[in-house]
Amino acid sequence: MTTSDIRTLARRHLFPHFTRGAAWRDEPLPIITRGEGCYVYDDSGRAFLDGLAGLFCVNIGHGRTDIPAAAAKQMESLAYWTNWSAAHPASVEAATLIAGHAPGDVESVFFVNSGSEAVESAVKFVRQYHRSQGEPQRTKIIARDMAYHGTTLGALAVTGIPKFKEPFGPLMPGVRHVPNTLVDRDADGELPSIQAIEAVIEEEGADTIGAIFAEPVQNSRGAIVPPEGYWQKLREICDRHGILLVADEVICAYGRLGEWFGSAKYGVVPDLITFAKGSTSGYAPLGGVLLRRPLVERLYDSPQGGTFTHGATWGGHPVSTAVAVANLTALSDEDVLGNVRALEPHFQAGLDRIRDASSCVVEWRGTGFFYALEFVADRHTGRPLTEQQGKEIVGEVMPRAMRDVGLITRPDDRGATMLMLSPPLVADQGVLDDLLHKVAAVVDAVDAHLRS
Repeated sequence: MTTSDIRTLARRHLFPHFTRGAAWRDEPLPIITRGEGCYVYDDSGRAFLDGLAGLFCVNIGHGRTDIPAAAAKQMESLAYWTNWSAAHPASVEAATLIAGHAPGDVESVFFVNSGSEAVESAVKFVRQYHRSQGEPQRTKIIARDMAYHGTTLGALAVTGIPKFKEPFGPLMPGVRHVPNTLVDRDADGELPSIQAIEAVIEEEGADTIGAIFAEPVQNSRGAIVPPEGYWQKLREICDRHGILLVADEVICAYGRLGEWFGSAKYGVVPDLITFAKGSTSGYAPLGGVLLRRPLVERLYDSPQGGTFTHGATWGGHPVSTAVAVANLTALSDEDVLGNVRALEPHFQAGLDRIRDASSCVVEWRGTGFFYALEFVADRHTGRPLTEQQGKEIVGEVMPRAMRDVGLITRPDDRGATMLMLSPPLVADQGVLDDLLHKVAAVVDAVDAHLRS
């Protein structure tokens, strides 16, 4: 099949995710054929640096042979079985490994297939758990503005991005969104985001709130790192009011922040942790919810409970969980998390240089191997981008510059004009230097566009 055939058939039969129809129909359609390390290659053999680790997931890098070998070996012995009233060795081994890296008594694993399903499952557990404990009124959820928690209808209700939600309403009621921590710089040392949560709890009634959902570092709106003490305050609020604390770690887990879980980086034991992406480094679909063991036991033992009435055909699939075991073992044996911690200062110093050399980067945010650059028209005068400039930069200028230099990452317009950076965690200093060089070229293109 020729490349032309592939493009024609793709446009006829393949319905893309989050892709503008005009781009799918009219622009040259990229065809990615293979990957190796931190690079992927198109049908012409041209290399592109994967600056987004696929979609924040290819933590161990592309083109491994050990992980596919583990999948093939599992297929030969047991290609499929369920976790309904039974277990199989691959899911048990994966659950044990995952629990072993989790903080505190967060040691029970419920497997699904994606991050959205993980959040959906967490919402359902929250509701059923409170019902089993004699508090069926605890159905409301507090989440943060601009936070992305998934696309299925329950998860989408928790998501705080209006333009993603608008086409699909009405959504699940009872979700309140509060300010994220981007502007938590109160001169008195208070955190406005925490005060907003307290106000919502007072307004709604503490005994109606089931859970607070938050990412350790919030992706949408640009790699927002929490202020010191924020997660401890969330934990205290939840403990005081009987609310479950859910850490959405679909992006943050498995080394993205330099730790197995972002919750541990910020010194807190949540009640539930959702995960997906990095658990298999994208070599197979897998997601899940980690739960504190006492919560599971209380549900099992309750007169109104006894069973978590939720499941999926592919949850804990033998091949996916075998892949998770191979991936997590490699991350540990090769000290990939140590690589992230060691190179974090080098990465950040490079971002400092890019910011200082431009007039359009107002700041970078992030930690570990997870960053966002935010753009304005002129940092020195504080002049913001016009709406039209933002559209041009995200839709035309950055994509064109990225193609020119051989970089794949995400221009982002969720709340601001940004460029997201999330390379594979195996990137060494040479790869990071290549990434920074390419990003500098993209920033130069934005600067030139604004000057023109």
